Amino acid sequence: MGERSGAGDVDAVIYSLRKWARLALQGNPTVLLPLFVPRSHTLVETSLGTELRGMAEAFASRQAGKRFLGYARAQRERLQGTRGQLRVHRPELVALYGFDTKFAGHLLRLAHQGIEYLTTGRLVLPIPDPLGGHLRDVRAGRVALPEVLAEAEDAEARLHDLLASSPLPECPDVARVEAFIVRAYRERWGW
Repeated sequence: MGERSGAGDVDAVIYSLRKWARLALQGNPTVLLPLFVPRSHTLVETSLGTELRGMAEAFASRQAGKRFLGYARAQRERLQGTRGQLRVHRPELVALYGFDTKFAGHLLRLAHQGIEYLTTGRLVLPIPDPLGGHLRDVRAGRVALPEVLAEAEDAEARLHDLLASSPLPECPDVARVEAFIVRAYRERWGW
């Protein structure tokens, strides 16, 4: 306990279907990702999992854009030191590059994925090049902090504009998702 993670460590969080769906309906960027992971990158996928991934559009809404924007702004504030680090300290990155390149990469990923999600209602994973390569360059310290912040500002402004102009519905299809959850639990419990 209290030790930093390292190479090869697994970071796993397990949610009930109900909790996961609630977070996904709210547009939590991290929780939405499993809906878009290519099948070739999954270890196990049940028929219910396939059905759930097939209804990704039911979770899509402009509300998600607010979450992507909020998470991106929080990362930028941590990067700039105007928000607490929440016990995350990577002094080795700051010593090497002058800033926490991991925060920088997450900031840009969140902003760009938010734009993609509000534009298409989907996320392409793994993130394709040229953006994927650019994010790896940021993470590796090959992009200067002023460039990262300028890009973040532009992306956040675009994301903010999409909150009003996105083709996605204002709210997700809660009724469809809830019906799936009830049916999934009943099926698993043998009811």
